[in-house]
Parts: sequence; C-alpha cells; structure tokens
Amino acid sequence: MRPQVVIIATVVLNALLFVANLIIARLSNSDAVLAQAIYTITDLVGSALLLWGLYLSRLPADYLYPFGRGKERFFWAFASILVTFTTAGIIAIVAGFDQALAPKPISHIGFALAVVVVSLLVSIGGISITLRELRIGRQTLRALLESANQGLKSIFYQDLVTIAGCAVAVGGLTVVYRTGLDYVDGLTAILEGFLLVATGFVLTAESREYLIGRALDPGVAREILHLVEHDARVARVRSLQSMILGPEDALLALRINFRDGLTTDQIERTVDEVGQSLKEHYPMLRHIVIEPES
Repeated sequence: MRPQVVIIATVVLNALLFVANLIIARLSNSDAVLAQAIYTITDLVGSALLLWGLYLSRLPADYLYPFGRGKERFFWAFASILVTFTTAGIIAIVAGFDQALAPKPISHIGFALAVVVVSLLVSIGGISITLRELRIGRQTLRALLESANQGLKSIFYQDLVTIAGCAVAVGGLTVVYRTGLDYVDGLTAILEGFLLVATGFVLTAESREYLIGRALDPGVAREILHLVEHDARVARVRSLQSMILGPEDALLALRINFRDGLTTDQIERTVDEVGQSLKEHYPMLRHIVIEPES
C-alpha cells in the first residue's frame, strides 16, 4: 500500500472542501456548514502532519536513532488526531452552543445543503481511494484497521466521521428549512462536534499504546516461537521481547538455549540463519537481536 497517495489525495480534497464550506457558511450563517468547514481545515492540517511524519520516518538510522525513526509516524498521527478530531470537535461544539442560545437566521439553505452533499461525495471518494490502495497492496480493510498504521486508520475514520457528520448536517438543515427553527442548526453543529471528539478519544487511546512501546500481537509472537523452536539446533527459546517501531517496523529480541554439542561457529551460523528465516517470514522484523544462552 502507498500511504503517500492516500495522504496527498486527502490534502488536496480537503483544501477544496474547506474553501467551498467556508464560502457557503459565510453566505448562509449556518453553523452546521461552519462545523464542516472547521473540520475540513483541521483535517487538512492533520493530513499535512501525517505527510511530515511519513517523511521523517524514512530518514536513515543514525547514532541518535539507531533503530530508525519509524515512531515518528505514531507521534505525528497522534498530533493529527488531536488537531483533526478533538480541536475541531470542541470548536464546533462552542459555535453550536452560540447558535442554539442566540439563533441567527439561516439563508441560502439550498447552497448549504449542496455543499454538504458535495462533502459527502468527496468523503466517499476518499474511502474509495483508500480501498483501491488496499487492493493494489493486496491487503484487506480488516488488516488495516488491526494494524499499527495509525495515520491511514485516522484518514479512514476521518472520512467515515465526515459522512456521518454530513448526514447529521443534512438532517438539521432540512429541519430548519421546513420549520424555520434556526436553533436546530446549532444543535446539529453540537452533535457533529461530539461525534468528532468521541472518535478522537478512541483513536488517541489506541495511539498511546504505540507511543509507549507496544509489543507484537500475541498470535504473531507464538508463531515466531514455533518457527524458532522448530529448528533442530534450538533447544528452547528462553525469552521473547518485541516492540513495534513503526507500521512496518518492529524490534525482536530473543534469548535462545541451543542444543548441547554445538561449536561456536555452528551457533553463530544458526543465529544468522534463524534471523534470516524470521525476516523472510515476517518482513516487519527489521531489527532482530539473538542472544545465545548456555
């Protein structure tokens, strides 16, 4: 999968959406449309942060970062989530309360509905791009959502939340058009805001695990143990420690008790062969440390 394609497409689409939503929000005085504009600009900033994190994560390892900088993607994904969901949600809630308590007349409702529908279609297009990239990379959506790729998951959830927010906005504007109750527009913006904040909390909690240093999935760890101990020269794996360093990067440390009777050269050859076999079966294991134990 090509994460840069998804991120760049999101940046371009959100830039266009922000301009359209902001213009219509100013014309119509609709806080529901303004909430969409706020979300698209924060989404734009969030996507730019993801792109920056992707760039930094690809810098080569050096003395200060001996295992590379893969965790840059986790940090900038975390920052993107805070900006895109939490900040945008709080601003939308505040604007919605102002409209609900002191309603301003809503005009140009037809334009407001049209731009919300356009936002809906663009978000569907964004999801289509993500799904297309998954197909090109021969991955499934489930694999993406269960992976450590916080940036792409964030973009996918952004599009889902936008679709839900558009549905809420269409409903609220329709009620305003039919009843003339302008405060409903404020309630709609509040609902959109709470939807953003709730999604942000869920993604932030997940990002925390990777920033702290989450281990490989227990199922993958068991597979690794089985693969290593299947080698006739290995008596037992005494310990297995791992840490996810990036969406496609992990550190694995093994303490292995080898069979009696092996020479030093044979143990060294076994360590090299076990490490190579692990990298072939699990390409994300870019850093493998094997410590022989007597």
